[in-house]
Amino acid sequence: MLFECIRAAISKAVYEVIDDEEPYYGEVFDLKGVWATGKTQEECRENLRMALEDWIAFSLRFNLPIPVIEGQAIKAPVEA
Repeated sequence: MLFECIRAAISKAVYEVIDDEEPYYGEVFDLKGVWATGKTQEECRENLRMALEDWIAFSLRFNLPIPVIEGQAIKAPVEA
């Protein structure tokens, strides 16, 4: 479930080249605040994946909503 959601989010990422030391910039527009940079597009994609994992962990920890992306949903486990 988590892997599929991350893969779906990364597939929706948009990349551009910016004037910076790390010229590759990537963002997942559906997830506010999920962005990363890198010296190569592959490094940017990997940094974006790590940012996404952190964003998901933070959202789960603080019971924040995580939107469904491409039919993939993550829900916090219900505590007994």
